[in-house]
Amino acid sequence: MSKPILKAYKFRLYPTDDQQVYFAKSFGCARFIWNRMLADKIKHYDCHKESLTNTPAQYKKEFEWLKEVDSLALANVQINLQRAFQSFFKSPTFGFPNFKHKGKKDSYTTNNQKGTIAVGLNRIKLPKIGHIKATIERKITGLVKSATITKTATGKYFVSILVETVAVDLPKTQSNIGIDLGLTDFIVLSDGTKVANLKFLARLQGKLAKAQRILSKRARVAKAANRKLSESCNYQKQNTNVAKIHERIRNTRTDFLHKTSFNIVKNHDIIAIEDLNVKGLLKNHKLAKAIADSSWSTFTNMLTYKADWYGKTVIKVDRWYPSSKTCSCCGHILGKGELKLSDRAWCCPSCKIKNDRDINASINILNEGLRCLQTLKKPLVQGC
Repeated sequence: MSKPILKAYKFRLYPTDDQQVYFAKSFGCARFIWNRMLADKIKHYDCHKESLTNTPAQYKKEFEWLKEVDSLALANVQINLQRAFQSFFKSPTFGFPNFKHKGKKDSYTTNNQKGTIAVGLNRIKLPKIGHIKATIERKITGLVKSATITKTATGKYFVSILVETVAVDLPKTQSNIGIDLGLTDFIVLSDGTKVANLKFLARLQGKLAKAQRILSKRARVAKAANRKLSESCNYQKQNTNVAKIHERIRNTRTDFLHKTSFNIVKNHDIIAIEDLNVKGLLKNHKLAKAIADSSWSTFTNMLTYKADWYGKTVIKVDRWYPSSKTCSCCGHILGKGELKLSDRAWCCPSCKIKNDRDINASINILNEGLRCLQTLKKPLVQGC
């Protein structure tokens, strides 16, 4: 069975000097339109208590340099701003749209219209700029919808090509698995497999701290000399060095999460995982850094969309389900205070079985996930 999906392919770009100038103009115009439209919306609402419908075309008469860049890039800014407001009014978890700052996340998005975006052999064609040298590592199959060009803090250029393609279901393995998320081990599976927590941030923490101390020192030197940080070459060089360390941490973590999530989806049909309140857990200042380094939310999201692509099922178990305190053998539940966080194994007072804390939790998560799945299917059976 196959289904249509939207899939993004990310490639490294190597623009010429003239192409970098065009990218800089596009980034600046997209940022300007976002900030100007947002500011006008806020001002109009404060004065008239009603929302303002404005478009990028309204600003091109006053700011003619906006015509130098791709008009679709500015149109996508309007769409993204509308989505930001819709998300804000729809759910309190989304914050109010913020103003954009130069160098923080420089990007713009353009659409494919009759072949204006094309991927060739070590070349990518973009509107109003032509062909750009690129590293093409994978073959793209499907209809190209749009392209998002970004410039990282380390000065690298990337393009993300959004393609409408078809995903084919992976073969069924007749295997179900429960997953317990942790810090000692990244995940523990109900079959006893443990995936180590590589602690990407902790491994480079010393190098990062040293680079940040040098950056702070150079900021003080620039301030003492009455120089702006943007004009201090030494500060900017060290700022790039710090960004390179962060980039290395992020890339290795993302690669690990993609490979781990795909292997689980490939080898199992039903995947049960606990629905953790990661935002609440991050309020624990003793564990916040370790939890953020593990990226549980990103891993769960990857599992969910990959399972949907390839015909597998992900069941999220309620976060209040006592998976660690329940004996997977007899179902006995420990009372309050009987199981400490430091206890990695415990003996069931009912059946006298010694349980590994994490493996026991993953088995309970699998059983609860299968029970929830059967509960969801019952109304469908009765309806037939």
